[in-house]
Amino acid sequence: MDSITLKASHLYIPGEIATKLFGDEQHAYLAYQSERSTLLVAPTSQQWFYKMHQPSQHLLKSRNLKGDKTIALHEILIDNSLNDQDRKLEYTVQDTSGILKISL
Repeated sequence: MDSITLKASHLYIPGEIATKLFGDEQHAYLAYQSERSTLLVAPTSQQWFYKMHQPSQHLLKSRNLKGDKTIALHEILIDNSLNDQDRKLEYTVQDTSGILKISL
């Protein structure tokens, strides 16, 4: 499985992960938890996620035919004074809830 990376202030999600979590959805919910330095990403079909975390909605942009997706994180990085250096990110996929947890 490829890694999730931060590149040019965009979150790059490999097609294998993106397809598994988002299917054909065009948008994702993002919620940054500053106390844990964790970004939570969920498909917009997860309405319970919206009720629990009050996330912002972001466009899932298709990058190639392999299904890779990107999400612009400029606002989250700036608002929370986070490191915007290009790098691989630690993550976990919670299969039961359909949430992607990423350490920033």
